[in-house]
Amino acid sequence: MTVHQLNELLLICSLVLLIAVAAVRISSRSGLPSLLLYLGIGVAMGQDGIGNVAFDNAELTQVIGYAALVVILAEGGLGTKWKEIRPALPAAVMLSTVGVAVSVGITATAAHYLVGLDWQQALIIGAVVSSTDAAAVFSVLRKVPLPSRVTGVLEAESGFNDAPVVILVVAFSTVGPMDSWYVLVGEIALELAIGAAVGLAVGIVGAFGLRRIALPASGLYPIAVMAIAITAYAAGAISHGSGFLAVYLASMVLGNAKLPHAPANRGFAEGLGWIAQIGMFVLLGLLVAPHELLNDFWPAIIIGLVLTMVARPMEVFVSLLPFRIPWQEQALMSWAGLRGAVPIILATIPMVSGVTGSERIFNIVFVLVVVYTLIQGPTLPWLAKALKIGHRAEADDLGVESAPLERLRGHLLSVAIPEGSRIHGVEVSELRLPAGAAVTLVVRDEKSFVPAASTVLRRGDELLVVATDPVRDAAENRLRAVDQGGKLAGWLGSGGSTALVIKEQQGPFRNPFRKGSD
Repeated sequence: MTVHQLNELLLICSLVLLIAVAAVRISSRSGLPSLLLYLGIGVAMGQDGIGNVAFDNAELTQVIGYAALVVILAEGGLGTKWKEIRPALPAAVMLSTVGVAVSVGITATAAHYLVGLDWQQALIIGAVVSSTDAAAVFSVLRKVPLPSRVTGVLEAESGFNDAPVVILVVAFSTVGPMDSWYVLVGEIALELAIGAAVGLAVGIVGAFGLRRIALPASGLYPIAVMAIAITAYAAGAISHGSGFLAVYLASMVLGNAKLPHAPANRGFAEGLGWIAQIGMFVLLGLLVAPHELLNDFWPAIIIGLVLTMVARPMEVFVSLLPFRIPWQEQALMSWAGLRGAVPIILATIPMVSGVTGSERIFNIVFVLVVVYTLIQGPTLPWLAKALKIGHRAEADDLGVESAPLERLRGHLLSVAIPEGSRIHGVEVSELRLPAGAAVTLVVRDEKSFVPAASTVLRRGDELLVVATDPVRDAAENRLRAVDQGGKLAGWLGSGGSTALVIKEQQGPFRNPFRKGSD
């Protein structure tokens, strides 16, 4: 490749990125998952579009898709709050295992008897479309005001169910006799266990190291966090476990470990996640041949109708039967089982394996994902309102960013007071920070000043708190307690949610008379 060709390639890539970034704005206004717009860009550039780019390398698409999915899962894990997802874990595990089996069985049966596919093709399609897409779920659900139990289950499910689905698709795409069902169940259980163990181990070790090693530049922390997450995927895959589950769990550990520069870490991961989505969806759009989709349009509609109206509701009902979740929430979870790029990527596995009719499988999955995402995404807020499902207005999480000062053996905590915080109206002295911590600067209305003990804090303020090494965690715990329980937090109790946070973090302010609490 010459320098001139490289410059042209860079120009094309930058234009595609700019168009895709502009498409994000359209996506956020319309409520559509961004995948539809990015797929449209790829199709427009493809062989039947204005770009007339001929691209049919399914193997390359699969490799890039896997890499992009690793980044998307890492970004999703970093943004997942443990206190919200912990109660949802049992239900999410059931949906990702028992629910997948129910969905595959019902969808494959419909594909065989209603569309006329042979059993191998029907099972592949049933497995491929049983996976909910992490990118679609994360991008849509975080904009819809739903109860934390619902969003927790759906986000955890999208992070967990890729592992068993990949195993099933690979097994069904094998040329020759397939393994018995009990062998597949054993393989799924073993890979999930190995992936979970590796992911948790890498996440814990990585968080331990980042909290105790001060890097020479703040910009290195986001890179280190993503490197640890990718290491979890690689270690999980090399250990014959689920790399996807490993990267999600490792990222979730890192995201909840109060690492230095945590907001910057999440912002960097979010940016990489957007780039991964854009590249993956555009490439998938290039791979499809629109003129070949017409023959498979109605089979895709029929299979998608069974999946959406029968298989998904039965999957949710059977999986959540032990948890006594209200039928309204089950109905919403059934409709919110969004498919996205993951099923399309998985549809490239039979193409690479040389399965007969694999091109038709890819076309059916592509049409199904586009049509039903176009229907489900924008109607999700309407359905939540019709079912009277929502949550009360809650204060945003208290934004605390930490920068270690290695030579001074201290930390700088940058604290942003959100709307609804109970720090509003509290005097600096009433924060009762531990000895060794102090509020040194307040930024209000773009003006900064050194506060006095009697300075009253307000929502929207940004605080600079200096804390020595021994009391760094105690200072943050105290700030979060006052954020949720007010200035009397720790004396008269601070309500259910605040008590839970303090308990989880093992803060020293649960007993107001304990030595050193003032």
